[in-house]
Formats: sequence, structure tokens, C-alpha cells
Amino acid sequence: MLGKWLAVIIRFLVSALVLLLIGWFLPGIRVAGFTGALVAAVVIAALGYLVETVLGTKISPRSRGLVGFITAAVVIYVAQFIVPAYLSVNILGAILAALVIGVVDTFVPTALR
Repeated sequence: MLGKWLAVIIRFLVSALVLLLIGWFLPGIRVAGFTGALVAAVVIAALGYLVETVLGTKISPRSRGLVGFITAAVVIYVAQFIVPAYLSVNILGAILAALVIGVVDTFVPTALR
């Protein structure tokens, strides 16, 4: 049980750091500091969970492939309307963020073994 919570915390921290770095280096996305990145990561995770619950795991932002990539970009884009003080993104920024987050998720373990 502790390992599962630790994995969730690690995932949020990694997601927040990735969002923060994306905000610095990529055009079309602005993240308001590390706190903003944490809040945005929580909102993006909640939206991703909602999408997965409603549409199934094959279309979730965590799944691989084009549909998962597009879903992740839409989730990131919609998140800005939920936390506008912390995240601002245009369509290009959402696409680039989804691409970078997908690459990072591929290489960074999100579960403890």
C-alpha cells in the first residue's frame, strides 16, 4: 500500500517537473511556477482518469498510440480552463506537451518494482 502511494507521489512530481520544463522551453504553454505545475499535474491526472473511466482504458492519455496522444493533448488543453491561474496553453503547446510527456512517460518508471 505504501509503495502504491509512493508511486503516485513520484508520478505527480515527475509530471509537475515535466510541465515546468515544458513551460520554459516550448512555445505555447505557460506554467505558473512549481506550485502551478503541481496543481496542473493533479488536474491533468484527474481529467485523464475521467476520460479513462468514461471512454475506457484503450483511449486513455496513458495508452500508447495516436488516439492516446490526441486524448492527452485535449486533456492538457482543457486543463487550462479549470486552473487558468496556473496553466495557459494553446493548441500547439498542448500537442508539444503531450508529445514530451509521452516520451518522458516511456522512459521514467511510474511504478516501484
